[in-house]
Amino acid sequence: MARMTCRCGEHLSNSQSPNDIELTVYTDREWDEMFSGIDTIPPYEIPLPKYSVWRSPKCARVYVFNDSDPVPVMVYALEK
Repeated sequence: MARMTCRCGEHLSNSQSPNDIELTVYTDREWDEMFSGIDTIPPYEIPLPKYSVWRSPKCARVYVFNDSDPVPVMVYALEK
């Protein structure tokens, strides 16, 4: 569980499950590697994504975290 304040002032937290803050994101290559040669995989065997991705519901800013670092490695904001 973690929490932070977005640059827009919105408080973000992944303490509730499910939530609308934390996104589960895999690249196509990661997804293909997980299912290479098999038709199904039990949900508990799906590996965690390489990055944690959070999205602010207020401004749609996206924060990308490396799981070993609490500081975002990338931040994306919509252009106006």
